[in-house]
Amino acid sequence: MPYLKSAILVVALLGLSQWSQAGEQTAEQLYQRSLAATCANCHGTDGKGLVNGSIPQINQLSSGEILAQLLAYKSGARAGTIMPQLAKGYTDEQLTTIAEQLGKKP
Repeated sequence: MPYLKSAILVVALLGLSQWSQAGEQTAEQLYQRSLAATCANCHGTDGKGLVNGSIPQINQLSSGEILAQLLAYKSGARAGTIMPQLAKGYTDEQLTTIAEQLGKKP
């Protein structure tokens, strides 16, 4: 009986440690998500933008479509108010990461 409390404690701690590890993300995953999270400031956490169209809906676009638009903003091929300046602040690799994070999954 004196070992029962110890055994229960050990089992509980092992279970908690396994549970906490399941939700852990690598530094790279957190970095990738943080890049894409900046888009929520304007487009919203759901990617719906604004109904009046001043901030476009992006939640129905594929990764390829998003990347094409981001690169067009960066190169100046597409005009905009804020997006050209924002896109120029990222490398092409970072823009690819953002597009992959935000793109509609099949």
